[in-house]
Amino acid sequence: MASSSHSNPPCAGCKFLRRKCLPNCIFAPYFPPEEPQKFANVHKIFGASNVSKLLNEVMPHQREDAVNSLAYEAEARMKDPVYGCVGAISVLQRQVVRLQRELDATNADLIRFACNEMPPATTSDQFGSTRSSGHGQGAVDQNSGFYFPYNNDHFGDGHEGGEGSM
Repeated sequence: MASSSHSNPPCAGCKFLRRKCLPNCIFAPYFPPEEPQKFANVHKIFGASNVSKLLNEVMPHQREDAVNSLAYEAEARMKDPVYGCVGAISVLQRQVVRLQRELDATNADLIRFACNEMPPATTSDQFGSTRSSGHGQGAVDQNSGFYFPYNNDHFGDGHEGGEGSM
């Protein structure tokens, strides 16, 4: 009667390399049999020998992170052979800048909208000019409709500073 020995299936690395997966296989913990493409990409970009050497040089608690980095870079290199993950990072950085500009513009629109919806809180002085009634708070320029987050009354006398102001 033949003995049937059920052993664990070989890891993705050993299966790809068509070799027996030994109990102390360096690839087994990081390249499970159900993820063959992960090892195939890493092997194509870095080579099995280089990955094996790298994993043996890295501290055991850092190996999983190293493999994840290699797998990410390998996949990025498969998509963009010239720039790899740097190309993806560059695209994301440009997107962040574009979205920040869009957010700034939207916030400026909200401030203008909010200021136009508020009833004017201004008083007239003896010269017929208007200014904000609150000291130390922002002011809305009645001519342009823009909100200024500071009060131009630097001297505390009710008049704006600067030459020719009146």
